[in-house]
Amino acid sequence: MTEPRVHRDPAFALLSLYDTALPEVYGYLLSRCGDRTLAEELTSETFLGAVRACRKETAPPVSTGWLIGVARHKLADHWRRKEREERGLRLVHEEEYTDPWDERLDALLAREVLASLGAHHQAALTLRYVDGLPVPEVAAQLDRTLHATEALLVRARAAFRRAYQEKEGRDA
Repeated sequence: MTEPRVHRDPAFALLSLYDTALPEVYGYLLSRCGDRTLAEELTSETFLGAVRACRKETAPPVSTGWLIGVARHKLADHWRRKEREERGLRLVHEEEYTDPWDERLDALLAREVLASLGAHHQAALTLRYVDGLPVPEVAAQLDRTLHATEALLVRARAAFRRAYQEKEGRDA
C-alpha cells in the first residue's frame, strides 16, 4: 500500500515573510487611506490575494515589495468601487482649470482635506503625489485612459485647492 504524496502548498512561502511584511503592508495602506478599519480590511485582502497568486502556475517571487504592489492594487480597486458607488448616488459637475499652487501645505490639514475628497480624487492625488507614480502609471492603476487621467488630476487638484483654502480659512 503506497501512501499518498502530499504536495507543499506554494502559499507557504508567505508564512516566512508574514511577520515582517504585515506591518509594512498595513503601514503602507494606513498612510494612504488614513482609516484603520479600511487599512485592516485591505491588508487582509492583500494577503488573501497573495495566497491566490502564489498558487498559480506563473507565481511571482514572494517579497515585501511585491506585497506592497498587491496592496496598491487592492487600494486602487477600493477607490474605483467607492467612486462607482458615489457616482451612482449623485451627479457632480466640477470645473476644469489649471492653477499652479506654490504655497506650502500643512501636512495634517492636507491629509484631512484629502480624506474629505471623493474617492476618485483621493485615488488620483495619492497615486500621483504620495506614491509619486507618473501619470501613465496612475492611468493604468485607475483603469483610465491617459487623457482621462490627466483631466481627473486637473479636477482633483482644483477640488483639493478649494477644500484646502476653505478649511484653512475656517481654522485661521
